[in-house]
Amino acid sequence: MILIAVLVLVSVYNLLPRQQTIRVRTETGAMKDTVVTIMPPNKGLDLKGGMHLGLELDESERVSTDRARDIDLALTILRKRIDEFGVAEPLIQKVGDNRIVVELAGIDDPNRAKAIVQQAAFLEFKITDETGALENVLPAMDRVIRRLGLDAGGTSPGVQQPSAVEVLLGGGGTDSAAADSASQDTTGQDTTRVADDLLIGGTLAGLISTSGFVPGEYLVPETAFPRVDSLLRVPDVRRLLPRDLEFRWNFEPTSVGVQSYRFLYVLQKDAIMDGQHLVDAQAGLDQVTNGPIVTFELDRTGGRRFGRLTQAHVGDYMAILLDNRVQGQPPVIQSRIDRRGQITLDGRSITEARDLALTLKAGALPVPLKIVEERQVGASLGEDSKRAGITAGLVGMLLVVVIMISYYRMAGAVAILALGFYLLFTMGGLAAINATLTLPGLAGLVLSIGIAVDANVLIFERIREELALGKTVRLAIDEGFAHAMSAIVDSNVSTILTAMFLFQFGTGPVKGFAVTLIMGILASMVTAIFVTRTFFMIWIDRKPTMITLSI
Repeated sequence: MILIAVLVLVSVYNLLPRQQTIRVRTETGAMKDTVVTIMPPNKGLDLKGGMHLGLELDESERVSTDRARDIDLALTILRKRIDEFGVAEPLIQKVGDNRIVVELAGIDDPNRAKAIVQQAAFLEFKITDETGALENVLPAMDRVIRRLGLDAGGTSPGVQQPSAVEVLLGGGGTDSAAADSASQDTTGQDTTRVADDLLIGGTLAGLISTSGFVPGEYLVPETAFPRVDSLLRVPDVRRLLPRDLEFRWNFEPTSVGVQSYRFLYVLQKDAIMDGQHLVDAQAGLDQVTNGPIVTFELDRTGGRRFGRLTQAHVGDYMAILLDNRVQGQPPVIQSRIDRRGQITLDGRSITEARDLALTLKAGALPVPLKIVEERQVGASLGEDSKRAGITAGLVGMLLVVVIMISYYRMAGAVAILALGFYLLFTMGGLAAINATLTLPGLAGLVLSIGIAVDANVLIFERIREELALGKTVRLAIDEGFAHAMSAIVDSNVSTILTAMFLFQFGTGPVKGFAVTLIMGILASMVTAIFVTRTFFMIWIDRKPTMITLSI
């Protein structure tokens, strides 16, 4: 009785509502601790609604030298980001050797969550080119383009910018998806097979013009952005630029009058600083322009190096790059910059600034991640799944109650009473190990109900055999439990071993099924060995003169 009482108290304690503190961002961008009430056990996204993402290293942009280390580092960074994002009960775990699974239950902005998870957040600071290298090599680039037959439009260098009709591809516009597609690296392709339909409309000199504001900054019509990017990526064209320089595009187009342009930058290839020394980042609003900004702080080592290098480049323009895209217009270095700096996000929202700050603060991913699996479950669908699972469990339990009482009479009622303790122990155990209950987990719970009853069936049938041999009620009960125990242990242990293999080699839903099944089997053994027998002993003690058993 003492053991049963302790188990009941522990289970009830674990199932009590608990308070959990999570960090969320306020409208001003500051982090605030918020207390939320959670009802154990945790509910998975198929019961609560949310998002499931399967992520792998995207080595098309940056090759991993140590995949195992990079996966572990990415896992740590993602956990920091999700904690800053403010999601209660997230599931972030490594599956196999090359995949990370992220499950965010109750998420209400899946696109924002995906952007935060996928963003590499690789921060760099580079000096713009002041030598006019691009202007010097544009004529040579155009000659290479004509030689390779890429200038199908026949436009000559020095000609005024082509009209919109000439620039548009077949008279149609170019959306951002096409731009991203066209911006993929063409290295390794046959230069004579670069898609002509993206390159019609003029050579580079007719599409690129200097901005007149920042050295190394150039304007390209947004409609021509995909084809200019493709032309600059042609190996024979790209190698004409000095080796210590590189091309980089602005984050998004800029409107100049009625036209939309994309800024192209020629930068020094070697960065004067990257984000590995960054220790803090906060979003806010610029006091002058009221536009969103991100202020950052470096550690002491990074601050000393940044100060030394910026002092050497006073008067130069420094581009701030995030994931190889220039963020805003490069500012001029007016004086030495030590540990603190600022990133201006022109045309971006304060929410985007906050997301950038939290990804920078969490750290850059060693290699970008790509989404290889995505599932979204709406909150209403999750409620429907939970309702269906509970209904199935209640119907199953009702059938078990009817069958047990009709077949085993009073002993069946004892088994049903013990089954209530079994459910309490199972749910309390799941809450104690902080397990997440999913729809497959509910299936495992319903299955384990049958297993729990099966143990009682073995015991009752053995008691019947002992009573048929003429033994007293107490002796028949003792012998029934003693002789049935080996069969109960053997069957349950074999099922637990099978469930352990499912947990070890299965994915998320299979793991949830396995965990619930194992916990249910352990609880069923406890109820069969201790609870049911204790109830029988109480029954006999209340009726010591009983000569037969209702079984």
